[in-house]
Amino acid sequence: MPAIEIRTNVSVADPKAFFSAETLDKPEAYVGVHLVQEQTMTFGGSFDPAFLLSISSLDNLPPENTEKFSKAFAAFIQEKLGVPHDRGYILFNDPGRPNIGFSSTTFATIFGKQ
Repeated sequence: MPAIEIRTNVSVADPKAFFSAETLDKPEAYVGVHLVQEQTMTFGGSFDPAFLLSISSLDNLPPENTEKFSKAFAAFIQEKLGVPHDRGYILFNDPGRPNIGFSSTTFATIFGKQ
């Protein structure tokens, strides 16, 4: 259930090919991505290329994973957007199974049934 939101002040050439679920080790069928591009954005007091990346995911964000994910996403953003890794923040959040709704229920109920 990863939900990924990236905000950036640069343009993405092909938004449909921008993200992949591989980095988070989750099936792509369950990944939601929201890309907000060409926004007015400052980082460190400058309007140079920048990003803010928010990742919410259930059950796979312990510190050893967030370190690995941070490195992978920073490299991805630098490669795809040309934005240096020190021009943005990556926010990780595991909201907990009861706090994510899907298919008219929550993941707490879905996982409780399995």
